[in-house]
Amino acid sequence: MAAQKGKDLLVKLDASGTGSFVTVAGLRSRALAFNARSVDVTNADSSGRWRELLEGAGVRSASITGRGIFRDQASDASVRQIFFDGAIRAWQVVIPDFGTVAGPFQITALEFAGEHDGEMTFDLSLESAGPLSFAAM
Repeated sequence: MAAQKGKDLLVKLDASGTGSFVTVAGLRSRALAFNARSVDVTNADSSGRWRELLEGAGVRSASITGRGIFRDQASDASVRQIFFDGAIRAWQVVIPDFGTVAGPFQITALEFAGEHDGEMTFDLSLESAGPLSFAAM
């Protein structure tokens, strides 16, 4: 994969639950991280006392983080309401020339900040709340 523009990584939300995804606000930076906890099955009979892991076990998760500005009052209200409701919604992350990761996520952090001579910004953190799908481009 050749170098890509960071602005092309999109985070989208299905706020209404109808399957219609819209780009969330004006995210200036965003990231997607996958995690997998391992299950250690090392025992006294392990060869050379090397750690052994159980294949296919453990918990997989994904997190999305973003920082930016809200484009309009509607996107601000939508994200804020989802956070205060503790709701789980469908989200997508579009990775250029790679694919789209989609699934249920919950907003786990929502922070607002602003300088007296600048715009108001927000930080958003999401954690996966179920199985994710991947569709290659």
